Amino acid sequence: METYIIIGVLAGIILLLLLVGAPIKPVRFIGQGVIKLMIGALFLFFLNAFGNYIGIHVPINFVTTAVSGFLGIPGVAALVIIQMYII
Repeated sequence: METYIIIGVLAGIILLLLLVGAPIKPVRFIGQGVIKLMIGALFLFFLNAFGNYIGIHVPINFVTTAVSGFLGIPGVAALVIIQMYII
């Protein structure tokens, strides 16, 4: 699949969940978690796309996506530091 199709589908799902919401609390909780995971994957995708010029690459898997999604920009920075200095 092309990357722009994947990004478009993820953005559409995020927008749909943000606009419509979920009426039941557990479903809403799961939906917010899924949104954070998608946003984390997008953070890592853009980090890898733009970081390629300066030699930064963080693999996109469930653990790194969860860290970047739930912690946000500080989580992405922590992953970069771990990738550069520890691994």
